[in-house]
Amino acid sequence: MTRIPVLDAQGVTVGQAALADAIAQQSIKLHLIHETAVAELAARRAGTHSTKTRSQVRGGGVKPWRQKGTGRARQGSIRSPQWTGGGIVFGPTPRSYGGKVNRKVRQQAFRAALRAHAERGSLALMDPIGWDAPSTRRAAEYLRQAPDGLAVKFLLLVVEDADSAAARSFRNLPSVGVLEAPDLETVDLVAAGAVLFERAAWERIAGAVADVEAVTASPKAAPPKRTPPPASKLTADAGDLAAADAAVESASEPEGAAEAVEPPDTADEPVAEVEAPAAEDESTTDQPTADEASADEGEAKA
Repeated sequence: MTRIPVLDAQGVTVGQAALADAIAQQSIKLHLIHETAVAELAARRAGTHSTKTRSQVRGGGVKPWRQKGTGRARQGSIRSPQWTGGGIVFGPTPRSYGGKVNRKVRQQAFRAALRAHAERGSLALMDPIGWDAPSTRRAAEYLRQAPDGLAVKFLLLVVEDADSAAARSFRNLPSVGVLEAPDLETVDLVAAGAVLFERAAWERIAGAVADVEAVTASPKAAPPKRTPPPASKLTADAGDLAAADAAVESASEPEGAAEAVEPPDTADEPVAEVEAPAAEDESTTDQPTADEASADEGEAKA
């Protein structure tokens, strides 16, 4: 049989409550839940939209011009729908969007939604916490000690009085909604990821006193506090970072890059004198002399 965890003033599980017979014996019928949820959402619409017909707008009591002879189309009123400022044809008017759902169908859908939460572990009861003043910090610690099934994105807290210290403490938390028991509907149960009932509110909805069986309380350990690392650790981390930076710089250099080579120091070495090549003597050229030239001329004449 499905049991519901009962939480103490600190959020620790101290008991297990049995489901009421009406809820435990209710079969989960999804089509009834869907029908009821759609009807409840439709009933929440304001339905205050309104427009005026040609009989409700102001003006237009006189015919704009005579029936014939003007060359224009015949008109009977300047507040006809085709005129600027005229009436609206088939416009929306105030109405109620709520549909009728049989009372027994609504009851079955409501009980089926409660049973579905109980079977998947997202339903819990809260004993009176007795807080004198609202405290969001205490509420957050309460949910940390609560079962894991309540650690969801949207948690619905059902209370008897929405102005109590507990209600004002939890409603300041993100993803937590607070609702009074008389205002609870099937669509609220469907939209909630988990539901936390005050014990009095649960007994009022279930129609029976909760049968609670005591269990051994096992509070969760406090989360470890975050402490800054020691100074030696910070120094070591700084050295590691410097080594990592040096490794990155060396890795970023292109492969095969030649290392810079310093030129040898030749300041103290003697400089070898280089002899300039001797100039060629003009007399050693192959040009003929004057005597050779005259002898050649004589031979040519003979």
